[in-house]
Amino acid sequence: MQEISTKLNEALELLHEKKFSSLRALLSTMEPADLAELLSSLPSEQLPLMFRFLPKELAADTFVEMDSELQQQLISAFSDNELTSLIEDIYLDDAADIVDEMPANVAQRILARASAATRAEINEILKYPKNSAGSIMTTEYVRLRPTMTVAEAFDIIRRTGIDKETVYTCYVTDDKRKLIGVVSALTLLTSEKTALIGDIMSTRVISVKTTDDKEFVAHQLEKYDFLALPVVDSEDRIIGIVTVDDAVDVIIDEYSEDLSIMSAVTPTDKPYLKQSVMRIWIDRIPWLLLLMISATFTGIIIRSFENALAAQVALTAFIPMLMDTGGNSGSQASVSVIRGISLRELEFSNLFQVMWKEFRVSILCGITLSITAFIKIQLVDNLIMKNNISLGVSATVCSTLVLTVVFAKFIGSVLPLCAKKLGFDPAVMASPLVTTILDAVVLLVYFMFATVFLKI
Repeated sequence: MQEISTKLNEALELLHEKKFSSLRALLSTMEPADLAELLSSLPSEQLPLMFRFLPKELAADTFVEMDSELQQQLISAFSDNELTSLIEDIYLDDAADIVDEMPANVAQRILARASAATRAEINEILKYPKNSAGSIMTTEYVRLRPTMTVAEAFDIIRRTGIDKETVYTCYVTDDKRKLIGVVSALTLLTSEKTALIGDIMSTRVISVKTTDDKEFVAHQLEKYDFLALPVVDSEDRIIGIVTVDDAVDVIIDEYSEDLSIMSAVTPTDKPYLKQSVMRIWIDRIPWLLLLMISATFTGIIIRSFENALAAQVALTAFIPMLMDTGGNSGSQASVSVIRGISLRELEFSNLFQVMWKEFRVSILCGITLSITAFIKIQLVDNLIMKNNISLGVSATVCSTLVLTVVFAKFIGSVLPLCAKKLGFDPAVMASPLVTTILDAVVLLVYFMFATVFLKI
């Protein structure tokens, strides 16, 4: 961050002194992601001017790295010819993402300035559902025929590779574009020039459908350590490819979304500092209202047992500990299961395996906590603080701890799997919601044991 700030000051100084060749040289040494960060710190009136000093290819790569607000500012400042040049230099999947994020009038201007072929390709990508493989694929890939020689394949790569997202993996198709094999750049480089592609290609092709969930695609890339994955239609004809950089974006977006939901915040694509106070309020208040209303059940339960609490005031002191323990135990289980679901390690079919494992874990955790709590009550509460906690109250607290942990682990592990089965995001069943449910369960169990052990 310090380096970016230093280069920003240097760039502004060169711009002020009109040393344009030095400014262009400075900007040319930077990476697109760093340039996007630098340009985001500029005053809006200087943004288009500084951007125009970037070399053509670097400008296109930097534009893709910018957030949608900065992109919109630049598009508004561009002439029609500048916009056409930029769109034609950007990879098609990135261009489709930009069009999808822009307001309708800006998107229309972008498409109007794109060539007919580019416009058709962008519209082809945009027609797929937002969370599908088709929505993140690019149609720019190297396609070879099995009857070609290695020398002919290299000719095609030299001629068209500059416009492709990757040339490290080439895809072999028949006359109907049906995917029949893949061949890597390494295989091409180490094969005889006269060798046929059909003889050196690998026929063990792993592909995804255009309608597959983009998270599934990302996990497939991670599972097989591919740089790209072909996307095919229902007839196994190759439509495009998903590259590893797009998969990383998907994984980061999903992680951010799950983290937001697990923290009871509506997910958003905007950086925190660019969100207005009203936007943050809108994202947070529905969850807070829901959790507040659901927490009123806790108050209802406590009021229902006012007489019991009046008879044994000591019971009140242990309510926070029991509720926190229940919430923490449930959160541990839910987060572990949600992680397993995200990594494709757990499915609904594993429900009973998960329940059995969490039951055994809960028994061990519950007994450990119960013994510790009993020792703490006898040593700290009775001997040191002289609170005179009776054995009946101790038995009530310790028994509640065991059953609370069992219930918490059960609810925390089962709810995410059930949510996934019903088509909901498992992250919804994380900390806040699970904790709220368990608060009510803990109190019911607590007062049930109090009735048994203390006869109240």
